[in-house]
Amino acid sequence: MPVESLTYLPGFNNQFSSEAIPGALPHGQNSPQRVPFGLYAEQLSGTAFTVPRSEARRTWLYRIRPSAAHPRFERLARQIPGREIGPVNPNRLRWNPHEVPAEPTDFLDGLLTLAATADAEQASGVSVHLYRANRSMDRVFFDADGELLIVPQQGRLRLATELGLLNIEPLEIAVIPRGMKFRVKLLDATASGYICENHGAALRIPDLGPIGSNGLANPRDFLAPVAHYEDIDAPVQLVQKFLGELWACELDHSPLDVVAWHGNHVPYKYDLRLFNTIGTVSYDHPDPSIFTVLTSPSDTHGMANVDFVIFPPRWMVAEKTFRPPWFHRNLMNEFMGLLLGAYDAKADGFAPGGASLHNCMSAHGPDNASTVQAIAVELAPHKIENTMAFMFETGRVLRPSRYALESPQLQRDYDACWSGMAKTFQRN
Repeated sequence: MPVESLTYLPGFNNQFSSEAIPGALPHGQNSPQRVPFGLYAEQLSGTAFTVPRSEARRTWLYRIRPSAAHPRFERLARQIPGREIGPVNPNRLRWNPHEVPAEPTDFLDGLLTLAATADAEQASGVSVHLYRANRSMDRVFFDADGELLIVPQQGRLRLATELGLLNIEPLEIAVIPRGMKFRVKLLDATASGYICENHGAALRIPDLGPIGSNGLANPRDFLAPVAHYEDIDAPVQLVQKFLGELWACELDHSPLDVVAWHGNHVPYKYDLRLFNTIGTVSYDHPDPSIFTVLTSPSDTHGMANVDFVIFPPRWMVAEKTFRPPWFHRNLMNEFMGLLLGAYDAKADGFAPGGASLHNCMSAHGPDNASTVQAIAVELAPHKIENTMAFMFETGRVLRPSRYALESPQLQRDYDACWSGMAKTFQRN
């Protein structure tokens, strides 16, 4: 189905300004006594007021009704499966893809929690969810617990946010800031994918260090929406996620009624196909850090609260080198998903829509079949094509949910992919 193209504002963490009606933005101040067109001024703050200016995230909204005009929130009977963290489990874990339900299911009803670094009231760390849907949302949602990194695996989405519209498709991502209201419309019959809910410092593009001033994800390729509002007086349910639970109230109007806005606490999208991949042109397999698209720093310098890392199509040219990712044990904790094709370190069992979890000091690497092939192959320049895997890598242990540990999609024989590793040691 053709989808109308949208206009966007390019750049990352810019101080954007946008108005759907010319003259709706106040001139020279944020909160005048009388806002143009009888709008209400409201600030949405994603950080504390007194953080350093370089860290501050906030947007001024000029809306038809203030967000404060709502009745009491009540806890919903239907909650997100997987909210309960499971027992301690140090094992390597992998899941088959979860199917889209047959019954009518919107984006919220189709959420599943696979893992989290702590209970829902955590002030840092991440939670990892899947979404599956076969119908568009009529209600509107916001997350008080963190910002949402949405990674579609199949099906296109239109995200109608307070600040405007974003269209995303597989191989694109979107980030919805903490507290931003939005609605998800399906542009295909079904949709599914992954979500990293970031409870810590806001995502940003990583520093490039010795790479220099260009490369990886370029700021100009991030796109924010232009102002778009709904002036609808009709009942709508507003749902919020608060300390892991879903609560809702009934409004008599659309809360997506922002006519103009300015600031840097904004939703945005990015096309993963534009990532400028950096790799070796001599020998050895580089660290996966060079594939980082977005990062959320922690209090420990150099250790991310979460990195969003991708493994896109790329040339492999390293000489005298075992080219798949090396066997390793890592301080960091790795949740992987597959969007397209195959991952070069797994010959079988890791399907698009699937997931794996390798926690701190968990020994992992290429499976037996990939290892045998990589050792025996005659090396020549080779392009890995038709693939896109990703990783949410965090400095805190990701504990699988009780749901994930009991799920029929859990591959209980995952360890077997390494069981056939032959002894090839020869003393002489």
